[in-house]
Amino acid sequence: MKNQRSDPGPAAVAWPAVPVSETILEVTNLAVAYQTRRGAVSAVRDVSFAVRRGEVFGLVGESGCGKSTVAFSIVNHLGRNGRIASGGILFQGENLVGRPKADLRRLRGNRIAMVYQDPMSALNPSLRIRDQLNEVLIRHQGMTRPEADARCVEMLRRVQMPDPEAMLARFPHQISGGQQQRVLIAMALLNHPALLIMDEPTTALDVTVEAAVLDLIGELRKDFDTAILYISHNLGVIARVADRVGVMYAGEIVETAPTRDIFLSPQHPYTVGLLGCVPRLGSSKESSSLIPILGSVPAPDKLPPGCTFGPRCGHAQKVCRQARPKLLQTRPGQGVACHFPGAQCLERTVQAPALDASSRRPAQPLLAIDGLKTHYAQARSLLGALRREERPSVKAVDGVSLTLQSGRTLGIVGESGCGKTTLAKTIVGLEPLTGGTIDFLGFDLSLPAGKRDLNLLKQLQMVFQNPDSTMNPSFTVGRQLARPLRRFKTVPADKVDAEVVRLLESVKLRADYRDRLPRQLSGGEKQRVGIARAFAARPDLVVCDEPVSSLDVSVQAAVLNLLLEIQEQQGTALVFIAHDLSVVRFFSDYVGVMYLGQVCEYGSAEAIYAPPYHPYTEALLSAVPIADPTAEQKRVRLTGPVPSALHPPAGCRFHTRCHRSRDICATQAPAWQDAGGGHRICCHIPLDELRRIPPVISAV
Repeated sequence: MKNQRSDPGPAAVAWPAVPVSETILEVTNLAVAYQTRRGAVSAVRDVSFAVRRGEVFGLVGESGCGKSTVAFSIVNHLGRNGRIASGGILFQGENLVGRPKADLRRLRGNRIAMVYQDPMSALNPSLRIRDQLNEVLIRHQGMTRPEADARCVEMLRRVQMPDPEAMLARFPHQISGGQQQRVLIAMALLNHPALLIMDEPTTALDVTVEAAVLDLIGELRKDFDTAILYISHNLGVIARVADRVGVMYAGEIVETAPTRDIFLSPQHPYTVGLLGCVPRLGSSKESSSLIPILGSVPAPDKLPPGCTFGPRCGHAQKVCRQARPKLLQTRPGQGVACHFPGAQCLERTVQAPALDASSRRPAQPLLAIDGLKTHYAQARSLLGALRREERPSVKAVDGVSLTLQSGRTLGIVGESGCGKTTLAKTIVGLEPLTGGTIDFLGFDLSLPAGKRDLNLLKQLQMVFQNPDSTMNPSFTVGRQLARPLRRFKTVPADKVDAEVVRLLESVKLRADYRDRLPRQLSGGEKQRVGIARAFAARPDLVVCDEPVSSLDVSVQAAVLNLLLEIQEQQGTALVFIAHDLSVVRFFSDYVGVMYLGQVCEYGSAEAIYAPPYHPYTEALLSAVPIADPTAEQKRVRLTGPVPSALHPPAGCRFHTRCHRSRDICATQAPAWQDAGGGHRICCHIPLDELRRIPPVISAV
């Protein structure tokens, strides 16, 4: 056997506690204000927490809660109009507030380092990786270039960067997103800092790359004994990396506790609300429900009286609207800013009903994809043109066959570059197909969107990942919703305005939103408008391409519930593309797992998430962060990037990264195996052997 590896044993999701002996960072009663035309606006108020050596402290909350402002205040990157209004920031016993800029510059990048959310915005696109890494060592350590080169190669090797010597000669755009993030982590650790601040460092990464980066953070934390402040809105990531957690809301910490207590016995209603927004891996829309938090985070200059969370709290009392609660200790190591903490708030939490499967409409055949191919021809080299060689092609989608019934949801999962979005765009006619057939209600979808019949366009719509790229910034929301109504004659002309209002109300937006421009909407509101526009024609099929990937958990829950509600009312079928396997499991009836342009596993959502797995599915499930510190998760990590779709590997396309590959995998393409109940796996490993593989995730 070739490339055969032993089956990884189960490993706890949360890292073991690290003995703490020294407080590295202590933030006390921090208040940050920004000067605006309306005067000083308080963005952060009375924030206190400490991070000890070798410890990870997680800050979690919705966008606009002040998490990044706290991080930037530590390194004094608040901008010209920002200032620390009061409070103290002690770093290794030294107060950073009021320190001269020269002193802070010596600390930044040396004893305090920061890893940003978007690596491309933190790396200089005009400088090679070598120059950017060397600068840190030359400036702070006074090293010569040969000494700095040697240290950089060593650190890149520590962060598991392939071929570190060659990597130094590249520009940022010549490496992948995961590699860019590793470069930033290596840069942050070059001087062995005492404090590492990480602001959403894995948000834009694939789930497999994210898992590798989180593993790396754990290893480096233990190796360097570094204190880490980890900021994220992803509760699954926080459950995996953090020892203690601070929950922020509207510029304040409303709860702080050890990670296990936050997830198993939350005391503040906001923490309870965040956890209720997260689909648990293994749960489905028939067995559970998402409970979005009503409303949104108030603007810093429009804070309500009393408890800042009071207007969104489902069980606020009179005292909540009059007096602001203090952060008080309710049990050892746990503090809560709430008038009715613990069991009192949990008892009054309203549970939303799950989807009633018995009320669903009977399913009818709707979409049949057979052998679909979407290839992109590339330019030939001069020598190839002289030899009249065939033009090489990127095989973005290469032989995909899927079916979907009316009123049902087909989830498509896989890493970036596997062909998910190309498949979606081919279905809706935004990309020309190279081969195969797409049958939709008896229509042949081989024609591009511009040549399709108007009735066909009406029955097939799409919700895009980024609503900003699909909304005209100069047109009001009402005008953009009215256009498809008039084009497809969904309602008579004299009822268009009333239908626009109905559509807005169907996506939980008020009628006055029709007069707003896109720039006057939040990200979640824009996505709701995009959904309303897609459903305006009352289509039979809607293709959703990563519709919730960039949203806060509360907005994500509201959008998912909205899609489920509209689907149940109109009987619309959905193709749902996402990289979050928890969301796909919850939302989908069927799931297709794609790798390098092909589907390697297909079946019901319940079947896909239990053995037998395709080895690629097994790795994806092992990588997904789980918002449950009691779960045990087998550790399976893929090595290397996804191969090029221009020259895919021979045999099984996954064999170059597979932890269970065999000799036959490198030479012969596998055949489909029927696991029963419509569950199919394309793999050389016999089903009996795949069934004996232990589940990736199990409860303690």
